[in-house]
Amino acid sequence: MFDEVVVAIGINIDKRGHFPTERKIEIIRQATAGLEGVSITKYDSLTVDICRELGIRHIVRGVRNMIDFETERSIADANRRLAPEIDTIIIPTAQEFAHISSTAVRDLIKHGGDTSLFIPENVDMKLLESE
Repeated sequence: MFDEVVVAIGINIDKRGHFPTERKIEIIRQATAGLEGVSITKYDSLTVDICRELGIRHIVRGVRNMIDFETERSIADANRRLAPEIDTIIIPTAQEFAHISSTAVRDLIKHGGDTSLFIPENVDMKLLESE
């Protein structure tokens, strides 16, 4: 669909993520290794602002279910008001991945469960361990 994909990691100082930003970047770097045209960046501004800065005209968001869709649609509507030149494309996940959530994967990792169906094989599992 696109020649280039930028994975943009938003930094929200009001939220404490499960992993530090630099570790997220390394996990994504490993997960996307071998894919051409993928780059990773981080930002602490509005998503539409980083899109404008980088010349990005499309935001791609994935959804697993209708709850995700409603949330993403609201964000897309706000972004459209702020930046009408930037389109949001919402893509539903393939059915076989719809059950995967970060909460479920974190629980599997915490309890030593088999994550092989949920995490790309080239991601170093040590990166996913809690600090």
